[in-house]
This record gives sequence, C-alpha cells and structure tokens, in this order.
Amino acid sequence: MGGLPSTPRWGGEGPPDTAEYLIGTFVGGKTFPVTSDYWHKLLELPFDLHWPANRVEQACQTLAQNNCSTRHLAKILIHLTWCLQESLSNPDVLSVASMKAVNASYISSVFLKYSIENLNSQNLDDLYLSLDDSETPPTNIRRDESIINMVMHAVLSYIGRVDVSPKTYLLHHELLNFMLIAMSTQLLSGPSPGPNDAHPFIDAAMSQEHSLVGSVVHKLLLNYISRPRSKTSASYTLISEENQLGVLKRVGSAAANIVLLPLSYFVNSSFEASRSQLADSSVNILLILIHYRKCILVESVKNSNVGVGSESFLKEETYFAENPYYKALENVKNVEFDRVDIEGNAHSGPLVRLAFASLYDTLGMCLTDETAVLLLYALVHGNSDFLEYVLVRTEIDTLLMPLLETLYDTSRRTSNQIYMVLIILLILSQDASFNASIHKLILPSVPWYQERLLHQTSLGSLMVIILIRTVKYNMSKMRDVYLHTNCLAALANMAPHVHRLTAYASQSLVSLFEILSRKYAKLAELKNDKMQMSDSDPKDDDKLPEDTSAELHIYTDFLRIVLEILNAILTYALPRNPEVIYAIMHRQEVFQPFRNHPRFNELLENIFSVLDFFNSRMDAQKLDGEWSVEKVFQVINVNCRSWRGDGMKMFTQLRFTYEQESHPEEFFIPYVWQLVISRSGFSFNPSSINLFSIELPVEVSNAMEERNADQNMQLNAKEAVESSV
Repeated sequence: MGGLPSTPRWGGEGPPDTAEYLIGTFVGGKTFPVTSDYWHKLLELPFDLHWPANRVEQACQTLAQNNCSTRHLAKILIHLTWCLQESLSNPDVLSVASMKAVNASYISSVFLKYSIENLNSQNLDDLYLSLDDSETPPTNIRRDESIINMVMHAVLSYIGRVDVSPKTYLLHHELLNFMLIAMSTQLLSGPSPGPNDAHPFIDAAMSQEHSLVGSVVHKLLLNYISRPRSKTSASYTLISEENQLGVLKRVGSAAANIVLLPLSYFVNSSFEASRSQLADSSVNILLILIHYRKCILVESVKNSNVGVGSESFLKEETYFAENPYYKALENVKNVEFDRVDIEGNAHSGPLVRLAFASLYDTLGMCLTDETAVLLLYALVHGNSDFLEYVLVRTEIDTLLMPLLETLYDTSRRTSNQIYMVLIILLILSQDASFNASIHKLILPSVPWYQERLLHQTSLGSLMVIILIRTVKYNMSKMRDVYLHTNCLAALANMAPHVHRLTAYASQSLVSLFEILSRKYAKLAELKNDKMQMSDSDPKDDDKLPEDTSAELHIYTDFLRIVLEILNAILTYALPRNPEVIYAIMHRQEVFQPFRNHPRFNELLENIFSVLDFFNSRMDAQKLDGEWSVEKVFQVINVNCRSWRGDGMKMFTQLRFTYEQESHPEEFFIPYVWQLVISRSGFSFNPSSINLFSIELPVEVSNAMEERNADQNMQLNAKEAVESSV
C-alpha cells in the first residue's frame, strides 16, 4: 500500500545459498559452529547486494544483538585467519582461499566497525570476540588462545610477507582496511593514554615477533613508495576462470559491496586520480602503529592500597611500553649502504632495509599531504641514518621546496601542519653543512611566490624569506609564541652560514626587526601607562594585567634573537653578504632607539661598529651628484673585501636544537586519527569519539583550527649555547 520498505527478517529470508539468505543468517539468532559448512557457503558466494543505508544499519544492529549468543563475529575472524594461512602457502595464485579471505575481511570490517563505534562502554569484552564456553573449539585452536591475537598475526603475516601484485592487490587493500577498523578503538579513549584503555587489536600487533614487525614496516613503506594501483576499473567483479568463484561485487567504489554503507567507506571520490589507495592506507596504518603508546600501571601501584584516580598520580606511577614499530622505523637502513653491517655494530629491535633514494623522492612528491609531513618528521627525528642521507643529498630542494610552499600557504594550512614543517626545518638547520649547501643551490624561479618575481634566488635566501613571512603572518593572525620561536630558532641556526643573501631576503630581515620593535614599543608604552594609572590610584594596582608584562618579555627575547641573527651574519659572514650591509645602512634609524637598552646594547655595539665603518667609507668618497643605489652598493662591495672585523665583540654562537616533549602521544595520536577521518574517507560515529573534540557533522579539517589551543604540541626549541667558533 505504502512506499516504505518492510522491516527485514533475518535468519531465514530468501532461498538457501543466496547472498540475501546467508547474510541474513549471519546476523540472525541461529548459531552455526565454527566448523559448519555454512561458513564456506557464506565466504564462497558471489555477492552483489545493493542495500540502502537503513538496511545496512538494521543488519549491523541485529548482529550486535545476537552476537553475544552466536559469536559469529569471532567465528568469521577465525575463518579469516584460516584463509590467510592457506593463502600464505601459495600467495601468487588467485586461490579459493584468497577469495574467501577477501570476503571474510570485508564482512568482518563492516560489522566490527559498527560494533566498535556503538559500544556502550569501553569494555571491549562486549564485542564477544571469543568462542562460547559451550562450543568445543577445533583441534587447531586452543581454548585459551586469543582470537584477536590469531587474526592479527595472520593479517600482519600476509601484509608483511606477500608482495602486492595484480592477484594480491584486492586482499592487501581489504586487510589494510580491516586493520584501520580494528585499531579504531583508539577513537573511544581520551587524548591521554591511560592504563585502563583497551586496544586489544593494536596490543596484539605490538606483541608480534621482531622479524614480522620489521617485515610489516618494510612492506608499508614499500607500498608508500611504489604507490600500487588496481588495474581493474572502479566498477568490477573479479571472477576466477578456473573455479568461477566470485569476489564481492564492486559497484562504483569499494563502498558498495555486500552492503552499501551510508558514507563513502574507504574511497573518497574527491581524491586525485593519481593517488594510490593502497599507499594512502599504508601510510595511515604505519603512522597509527608507530605513534601508539601502551600505558602500563607499575606493579607497586597495583599492589598498593593507594587510589589511582587522579591524572597526576597516574602519570607518576605509569610507564609506556616500548613500541616495536617505532623502533623498526628508527632502524630503517639504506639498502645501498648499511653502515651498521660494515662497522660490525649490533643493533636492537627490528632491522629494515630500504632504498633511501626512492623514499626521499616519494616524500618530496607527496609533501603537500599532511601524512607525508608526519612520516618525514618521524624519519628525520627518529632515524639518524635517514637524517644523514637527507643532509648529504645535493638535491635538497626536492624536500625543501614543498615544505617552504606549505609555509607560504599558511592561511590555507592547519596549524598542526605548519608546526610539523617548522620542526623539520629546525631539525635540518641544526646541521652546518645543510646551512651552507642551501645557499649554493640557485633557483631559476619560484613560480608559487606571488608577492614578487624571484629569479636566481638561492634556496637559503628563499628559506629566510619564507620563515620571516611566516613570523609576520603569525603576528597578525595566529599569535602563537611557539611558532615565532621555531621560525627564529631556524634563522639563528642558519645565520653564521649565510652566503650571498639576496637583497629581498636582507631587507626582510631588517624589516622583521622593525616590526618587532614597533610591537615592543607599543607594549612598553601600554605597560608604562598602566603603571602610571596604578601609581595614581592604588586601588587599580590589582587591575594591572600580567599578560602585558609577559608579552613584553617575550618580544624582548624575540628582538634579542633577531639582533643575534644580524650579529652572527656580521661577525662570521660579513664579506659574503653585501646586501645585508646595504639593508642595515638603508634602515639604520630603526636600531637607534635601542642603542642604550640594557638587553640590547652589547649586540648593537657591533651593528653600529659596522655602520660607522661603512658610513665613514661613504663619507670619504668624493662624489659628483647624488648617491644612487648602484654607487652605494659599489662602495659596500669594495669595502667588504677590506673588512677585518677590528673591534667587533665575539659572542657565543647561538644554536637551537629541537627536543620532543615528554608526552608526544597526546599530540600525535589525535592528530593522526583526525587526518584519517578527514582525508581517507573513513567515517566513524561522531558521538563515540573521545580522542578529540568534534562537532556534528564531522568536519575535522575545518574544526582543527578551532582546537589549536587545546591540541597544539608545545614544540620546544631548546637553546643549546655552545662554545664560540
């Protein structure tokens, strides 16, 4: 009579051995033992059900209600394990077992995802991922054996030991999707890992032997580098000619298989055609694995009668287990040169060999993506061999240009992405050879820089320009102290090695001092006005805001760092930087108000010594007519060659190093999952997410800017003052 579909009945609907019947039976209340032939029928049948979203929801709800008695979710995981074990014996053949593994992986993913995101509590026992005590387990399964450990070992073994090929692509794709869902239990926990957090699938991954962990990290990185793509079209059915065994029918995308999920399940149609789903999934999985930290309550606390409810107490009485995947990433070695083997040194943890050249080029190609920036950070911060490789590469612009372009587009980037780029630049700037080499590489043009044409600009000059531009943008928009600090820290590290800084870069450096000095002057005036008001009316003494004094102190430090930068250039690199001399002479009046300032006077003595030297040389020239820029620059150039630095005061060379904060997981785990949800097409029930704040509808990429105050990682640029050179 009406147009609404009737509520489906599960457990016996439709003719036997059809997809409709078998899926209805899977979610229904009738229990099938794990050894029943039903499971073979379920996993061997070609599926082409096109269910609307509400029917999918009903199927998931029904399974969730019945699974506590049927344990069908646990049983299909057991069959996934068996299929993968059989597939491993002959991975290059499109076998019945591999086809069944694809089906089992997909069905498991659909219903496991719903079960995880709709848990009423963080008690994962409610997933019922074990056999009922009344069921006798098969002979190849011990009763005390964890099904989660079994399936994760099988999944990781296949991913780590089977190469991606046209015959294995689909199974690899589904297994990576399954891993993403299995590890999504992290979304249920808060941003600070605690001893009561339950992540059984990730814990099972962490418990694997080192050789398997190394193989998994190796294969995930290889997938990222090789960027494999399916040779089949977007809408397809894979059928083996030998046995006519069907795989889940693909209609339009990987979302429309046996069930049509409400949102794009894993494939986001807005992704560029050039992107590789397998590469994107691989880097997502790798980032989740390397940043996981298992929080463990120490034994003394467990056995004591002291309460452990407060967060501060937990942080004092817990420790984090070592992460073998991060250890494996730290131990990645260049396949072309393995220094550990040559020197005969022992290494701890999994060892991975990879072609650094391919990884380097792939990262350079993908750095517009935030996941690539996170992977590059993990490598340059944690892997000393890869950092060394980056520093000796002559084509450093392969990495540096996309990083600088990201900073140039600050207004269109998330603050987290800007932070990560700045940290990478800070880490690189700690190396003297890097600071020297970037000034030797000349860029014919910089097409993405719009403010002016940059022709024949050194990479070093461009880096100075972009860092200063980022500081100026931050002063007007974001006003983040840590961003300022990291920009200035990188500039300070570069300063002694500056070579032939361009006119535009030199002017930008002096302009930065002028802008900071104006801000400083306004704050000082505001503070003086407040102090006078306080003196005239003692009642207003408590109204004097502390933030004005604190901000004034911060800008005092910033001004001093800029003066240190100028001093380092003048002290160690003056003959090579006539444009810096010209820029300082052209705007020398901006330094005058600070000449007698107790925090700045020593540093300004050197600047005024340089100004006195070159001003006197200018005065000594007998010139007919007015001075032109060319004539002034000619005098500077000539006298740069005769400069000896007499009377210059030598200061300890300023050097900044990056140190990761003590609890990086509180930044990285939410950040990685934000990227997974906002960019991979993976959807999750927003009301179940406790890992980070989220608004409805899920628009993580836009909401990230609003969450900066709570989720910014406090990047420490620790000043390490070393002996003067």
